[in-house]
Amino acid sequence: MIRTQQQPIDPPGENGGKTYSAFKAFCRDLWFIPIAAVIVAILILVIEHAHARIIAKFLSSFVYAILIGFPTALCLNWVGFRFSDRFPRMVFLIHTAVLLIIAIAGSFTGAFLLTAAGIVSADDTFWDELHSSLPICLVITLVIGLSVTAYETLRHRLQDATIKLRTHQMEQERANKLLAEARLSSLESRIHPHFLFNTLNSISSLIPTDPKRAEDTVGKLASLLRFSISANQSGLVVLDQELKVVRDYLEIEATRFGHRLQYEISVPANLGSVKIPPLALQTLVENSVKHVVSRHTEPALIRIAAHQHDGFCEISVADDGPGFSLAAVSPDHGLGNLIRRLELLFGEAAQLNVQRLDLNTVVTIRIPVGDAK
Repeated sequence: MIRTQQQPIDPPGENGGKTYSAFKAFCRDLWFIPIAAVIVAILILVIEHAHARIIAKFLSSFVYAILIGFPTALCLNWVGFRFSDRFPRMVFLIHTAVLLIIAIAGSFTGAFLLTAAGIVSADDTFWDELHSSLPICLVITLVIGLSVTAYETLRHRLQDATIKLRTHQMEQERANKLLAEARLSSLESRIHPHFLFNTLNSISSLIPTDPKRAEDTVGKLASLLRFSISANQSGLVVLDQELKVVRDYLEIEATRFGHRLQYEISVPANLGSVKIPPLALQTLVENSVKHVVSRHTEPALIRIAAHQHDGFCEISVADDGPGFSLAAVSPDHGLGNLIRRLELLFGEAAQLNVQRLDLNTVVTIRIPVGDAK
């Protein structure tokens, strides 16, 4: 899989319960509180008694706001950071419990401080002050706290969805790029001067003796080059279409190698609609032709087979070559490109394996039956 570097969400959280930017920004901007407290104290001293009582009420509200606002900002951020991922469906329940505890504790503390300082009316006791302030503190704390929780949750869900969409787009762009590289690489191998020279020379030699086969070979060459250029932009083609390209390629090479190239294709008809990366099977066959058939003086047999089980399709290409290791394959090689495309299109569900069976080398593509990512 492609690993993309994502910008961290502050702090990261799947459900948005971790981060409370509004609260933290509010905490950072509370530099004015000491100044405001001094101004209010001066007003209480210099304004007449009636107006001072109004200021005292304001100061009481200010004290409750400080005693509840600061702990709320810190605790919600701490609780969200540690528990949102563990209990994603209980974010609002957890935050509601935290808000209730903070509101009750702040109300008790505020009532005690205001009563002890004599800011409230002399006729009001601690319990009178608590009884009048607690309901208001609970309502305001829950409304503001849960509103911020809902806002941040939705905001972070939107951010997560945006990141996932961008990641998917990057993976798709990478897959398209690799597909273009594969088509270009395949096209370059087809139009390699030696390949064209040998093919055209074979066609030329067939014209006097077997003009029908010469004409068929020209058509197969044109079909092969056309497919290399215009492979399906979606990154997948049906197996029947890929097999046609493989047959054309093998027939073209057969005009060059003659009896030295023999092949068998054993693919059930019901697997013809299975989707695979374009030029995937052809890449395996071409690898066998280049490294086995061209180096043998005796006939070499290439076997192509496919079968399906447990929701996966396994397509194999076997030859009697000496074998090789995928660890030694360069990323720029056709097989290296194929491995990367399989990872991008199917993730860990797809595999490319090489093994030795009865003196034969078998290369197998294992892909899930169904759409790619």
